[in-house]
Formats: sequence, C-alpha cells, structure tokens
Amino acid sequence: MRLVVAEDNALLRDGLIRLLESRGFTIAAAIEHADDLGEALADPQVDGAVLDVRMPPTHTDEGLRAAVAVRGVRPGFPVMVLSQHVEQLYARELLSSGDGAIGYLLKDRVADIGEFVDGVRRVLEGGTVIDPQVIAAVMARQRTEPVDQLTPRERSVLELMAEGRSNAAIADRLHVSEKAVVKHTSSIFTKLALPVEPDDNRRVLAVLAWLRL
Repeated sequence: MRLVVAEDNALLRDGLIRLLESRGFTIAAAIEHADDLGEALADPQVDGAVLDVRMPPTHTDEGLRAAVAVRGVRPGFPVMVLSQHVEQLYARELLSSGDGAIGYLLKDRVADIGEFVDGVRRVLEGGTVIDPQVIAAVMARQRTEPVDQLTPRERSVLELMAEGRSNAAIADRLHVSEKAVVKHTSSIFTKLALPVEPDDNRRVLAVLAWLRL
C-alpha cells in the first residue's frame, strides 16, 4: 500500500515513516507543508494517507481540510487523521461523509504501536477507527431518529465498533459474552434499517450512522 504521510514535525514525520515502512507500507510522499499536500493526495497511485491536522502555513486545520477536499474528489479515499485536539467543524464534515475508510486518533492517546498500525490497515480496507473522545466531542448534541432508538448497551457496543474493535474485543471490554454482542449488533442493524450485506459492511454503515449529523 502506498501512503502519503503529512506531518510538519520532523521527528514525528520521520518516526511515522520508519514505523509504517517497517510494517510493509510504501511511503509515496512525506509532506511537511500544506501547500504540497493537494498534489500528493491527487496522485492516483496513492492508496491512502496519514495526516496531521495542524500544518503550515497557519497551523490550524490544513490537514483536515485537505482530507475533506480529497474525499470530495475521490470518495472513500482512506484517511487516518492524527491530531492533538478535535477540530469539530471539519471533523463533522469528514466523519459524516458516508463513505467509510476514516480514522481519527488523538496523538497523546495512541499508546500501542501495533493497534495504531492495525488501525491504519482497517482504514485502508474501508473501515473506521475513531477515538472515543472524538466521538464524544463531535456527537455532543441531541440525537435524532433512528439512532435515538438504541438502548444504552447498544450505544456502548456501537461506540466500541467505531473504535474498530471486533466482537470478541467488545465482549471483553463490556464483560459480556460474544454471543450477547452478536445479539446487540443484530439489533443495532435492525433499528438503523441497514440493508442485508456482509457484516463488515453493515458495521461500517452502523458506525457512519452513529457519526453522521
């Protein structure tokens, strides 16, 4: 897989490049300034991107705006966003696009390298990997139907699905059986009126319904 890595901090950029290359990824471009990001993301041979939110020249939300822009031109283009904070305006637009293949992680909460790399792979495969603090910030609003129909336990399951966790991992976190998780996910799919498709696709659709404004 060929990736664009965008990070203005030289040490972090070099660390990301070394980490990803050691796990089998090819770095097609390493970007330190937002002015160079659009051209790199437009390369049809690039399979996805790992983007810092705040980049020169303004150090505000250049990376996130670039992610929204490239997905406007290339729907479903896989993007893993790394940030110190939740930039709510563009984060909402990115997460509510409905195309999947999105990751949004807070840098100071990435504690496990293996989980991070697995998250990048899930995003490249069309999945979602969202930090729960991002979910809380983006979804700090009154929910509307049909998500409002979900029980508190179903919402907990869906939040963990948004983090990219498997049924077994969700069961372990909630201290329930895997069979119970399967029952909850089935109920979620029904309440959200999701079409009958492979379960992996419906998991993505369910998470997008949870994130969509």
